Amino acid sequence: MSRPPKSSHSKSSRTPSRPASPAQERSPRERDRPAPERTTPKTGGKSSGLWLFGLHAVAAALDNPLRKIQRFVVTAEGLSAITPMVKTLPQHQTMERADMARLLPSGAVHQGVAVLTTALPSPGLDDCLASLEGQDNALLLVLDQVTDPHNIGAIIRSAAAFGAAAVLTQDRHSPEETGTLAKSASGALERLPLVRVVNIVHALDALKQAGFWVAGLAGEAERTLAEAKLSGRIALVLGAEGPGLRRLTREHCDLLVRLPITDAVESLNVSNAAAVALYEMVRH
Repeated sequence: MSRPPKSSHSKSSRTPSRPASPAQERSPRERDRPAPERTTPKTGGKSSGLWLFGLHAVAAALDNPLRKIQRFVVTAEGLSAITPMVKTLPQHQTMERADMARLLPSGAVHQGVAVLTTALPSPGLDDCLASLEGQDNALLLVLDQVTDPHNIGAIIRSAAAFGAAAVLTQDRHSPEETGTLAKSASGALERLPLVRVVNIVHALDALKQAGFWVAGLAGEAERTLAEAKLSGRIALVLGAEGPGLRRLTREHCDLLVRLPITDAVESLNVSNAAAVALYEMVRH
């Protein structure tokens, strides 16, 4: 099934046919209990930046020209590990692990490296669609109120691994960029756009105008993702814990699809579901 590509500024030449949605659709679920995370040092002074930590997250940030590095701290072991991973190593401060832990959010798995940096600029949906102009095949992920930074980071990592063009999330109902999110993305946050939109429904309408088929992942959908045989410009929509895809989100999908899991479990974690769905799209 392929929707003819259109410019994001052009009017749709037809109205897509949407199957009726069951009253209750379950989507892949996640445990949305994000713990608060401070992005300023424990030592007192205010900071306008945020701490990123972990070898892959820090190495990718150091190689990203859009990042403004304010401070780079390492342990002796961390310096040895990250040096081969980075093209140009900036000025750094060597310290003990205990001293580094005092700078970072509680429980941060820093692997001996951390940078104080600025948040990445967030591209708009228009920018995302403009970058895909003229491409007959493109894959986007849309997250409907997915709030756990671990899950969002893992989804970004899988999306980058399987060639998705971007991940879209609603600005009001998703976490800010944090070290935990970047660490879970394992460097992919520097390579894949995380697009924040004001309204998911309006974003889905804009995607349709740009020639995308919008497929919502729902546990009780009649067809599996494989049976739908999607191709062309595709936006996969995933919901969060509890209600799954919201009613208006479901109603603005062109179709609902599911993953063929057994009755042994009720659902998959949303980041696992995203990885399986992305693999299925690439395999097909």
